[in-house]
Amino acid sequence: MTRILIIYHSQAGHTEAMAERVARGAGSIPGVEVIHKKAGEATLQDLLECDGLAIGSPEYFGYMAGMVKDFFDRTYGSARKDRRIFKKPYVIFISAGNDGSGALNQIERICLGYPLKKIYAPIVAKGELDEAVLKKCEDLGKTIAAGCEAGIY
Repeated sequence: MTRILIIYHSQAGHTEAMAERVARGAGSIPGVEVIHKKAGEATLQDLLECDGLAIGSPEYFGYMAGMVKDFFDRTYGSARKDRRIFKKPYVIFISAGNDGSGALNQIERICLGYPLKKIYAPIVAKGELDEAVLKKCEDLGKTIAAGCEAGIY
């Protein structure tokens, strides 16, 4: 079975709503199991055992959430030593009060260091969420799940 890991942090609920729609999209693909966790609860084992990764963060002061950074800090050293992480596909979704570019750039930079492989354009929601953004999140989940399940990524 193909596993998609969705990690995120949310305080106001925006990023959580985005994560739920990513999970709904990924879970709609037959043969896919979705592991949906807050970043502080996700583990190295979750990362090693997944086939694809979706990363969600709010933008705080032009940066990713500290708990998302904490996930990367906790997993980086051991993950880099394990070949299962090499070029694992990932996608990003961000809830931003500004433009989201700071958070996006930092997450992408960290993902290069693992190294992970970006497979789809990130979703950056500026301000309040609407159905159009949530639909894009659902499509993002479908895309990574279907691609991983089919062995494309």
